Amino acid sequence: MFIQKLILKIALMKKHLIIFSIAFLSLIGIATTATAQDAPKADHVSLYVKDMAKSVEFYEKVMLFKPLADPFHNEQHLVWLRTGEHTQLHLIDGAKDVPERNINNHFAYAVANLQAFMKHLDEMHIKYGNYGGEKKPQTRPDGVKQIYLQDPDNYWIEVNDDKF
Repeated sequence: MFIQKLILKIALMKKHLIIFSIAFLSLIGIATTATAQDAPKADHVSLYVKDMAKSVEFYEKVMLFKPLADPFHNEQHLVWLRTGEHTQLHLIDGAKDVPERNINNHFAYAVANLQAFMKHLDEMHIKYGNYGGEKKPQTRPDGVKQIYLQDPDNYWIEVNDDKF
C-alpha cells in the first residue's frame, strides 16, 4: 500500500512538473516574441518643394538618385526617387516659399568614396562644406568623414563615407 501511494505521488509530481514546464516555456516564448520585434526601419523621406523641375534635376544629377514610377498615379504632383536598396525620397510639389533651414535638421547619405563624390559636386558647381562652412570634409570622432550641402529648397543633406 505504501509503494502504491508513493508511485501515485511521483506520478502526480511528474504531471505537475510537466504542466509547470509547459506554462513556463510558454511565458518565455511570449516574452521573447514581445522583445524580439523588429524596430521600425527607414522607408522614405518626403520633401515639400517649390520648383519640382529644379528639385528633380538636383536629386537625379547631383545626388544621382534614380526615378521610380509613381504607384498612385493621382493628381498631386509627386516624384519618387530611389535613395537606397529599400528607401525612397518623395518630392511633393506646391511649397510657396523656400525658407532658411538649420543645418542641424538634415538627412544623411553614405557614399563609398567621399573624395570622388566631392569631385562630382565640384564638376556640378555645387556648394558644399563641413559643419563650419569650410570647403573640406570634417572627421567625426568615429573616423567617418562628412560634408554638407543644400538642395534647391534649402534642405540640408549630409554625405559621408560611413561603411556601417
